[in-house]
Amino acid sequence: MKGLLWVLALFAAAVALSLAAYYNEGYLLLVYPPYRVEISLNLAIVVLVGGFVVMYGLLRGVALTMSLPGRVREFRARRQREKMTQVLDDGVRLLVEGRYAQAMKRTGETFAAGFAPATSALLAARAAQRLRESEKQKQWLEKAVAHDPKAQAACLMLEAEMLIETHRFAEAAEVLKRLHATAGRHIAALRLELRAQQGCGNWDEVLRLARVLEKRNALVPELAHEIKLKAHQENVRQRSSDLAQLRGYLKKMPSSERSPRLARVYAEALVQLGEHEEAGEFIKAQLEREWDSRLAGLYGQVRGGDLTARIAAADKWLPAHRDDPQLLLALGRMCFEQRLWGKAQAYLEAALSVAELGSDKREIRLELARLFETTERVEEAMPHYRAAAMAD
Repeated sequence: MKGLLWVLALFAAAVALSLAAYYNEGYLLLVYPPYRVEISLNLAIVVLVGGFVVMYGLLRGVALTMSLPGRVREFRARRQREKMTQVLDDGVRLLVEGRYAQAMKRTGETFAAGFAPATSALLAARAAQRLRESEKQKQWLEKAVAHDPKAQAACLMLEAEMLIETHRFAEAAEVLKRLHATAGRHIAALRLELRAQQGCGNWDEVLRLARVLEKRNALVPELAHEIKLKAHQENVRQRSSDLAQLRGYLKKMPSSERSPRLARVYAEALVQLGEHEEAGEFIKAQLEREWDSRLAGLYGQVRGGDLTARIAAADKWLPAHRDDPQLLLALGRMCFEQRLWGKAQAYLEAALSVAELGSDKREIRLELARLFETTERVEEAMPHYRAAAMAD
């Protein structure tokens, strides 16, 4: 419909022009002494319009001719950009595919062509990192910063990753300090710092970073729990030679971060310091809150104090944990220390019958062998010694 209206308007304009020309009796007089030219106004209009069209065409042709070299250069540059874009895309694809040598080659081509040099250098540095070529990575990072100072943060991230992968954790921590001063503390940088601090053994800092990342939902709760548990265990071990520090550390530890596995390490530290009575009370309180088989086994290694009371406490746990080999082993050890030979043998043989792990069985057999040897039954002790040796 719209096209039809345009056609009607065009025909109407043609009719109007033809009528105007038909009834136009005007003329144009040009005088240039001694010459005098008289032409109709219609012809003058046609000549002027035609001359304008011809002049415009000539000037347009000259302009196009003059601009031809520039247009050819622009065409070639556009073709080169399209080609380099494709090469850079190939480099990114190859990097993601894990074909790092080819990725470094492609990005090196785009860098040499001057196409996105900073980005190309960063990609080449990442490929070199994956190839474990630290010198090449360092060279590419220097080139990236030289072409674009804004790439400084990305370069520091890559450098820190490489240092961590090569177990140079202290150097990585220093690089990350520079990164924090440059770009702030974002999630990816905090994750890298967590790995660096774990490698350095700075467990207080590991705890802080794990809590921050967990709060920002950057660590799944299970992983955060394991990291914090490891940090607490190492901190307890580092303080295992100073009772005051050990007690102070446990006191300030959040209750949500305590666990039976951590309690075992703390109890072992108390035993190592010779605080057997405190270790026994701590283990007993922990087991009454939450059962842990290994912690129950450690209860039998505590020495001194009221041994009869400890045996009675362990006996109370037995009905609920009758098939726990570590509890039975602990009872056997305590009865052995109390010189209750018959009960010790009964508990140890019961522990051996329910034990599944090879390490548990070996430990139980050694206790049985020691019991038989102490009670001058060497012939009965020898099979247990041999079985324990074979378990190694």
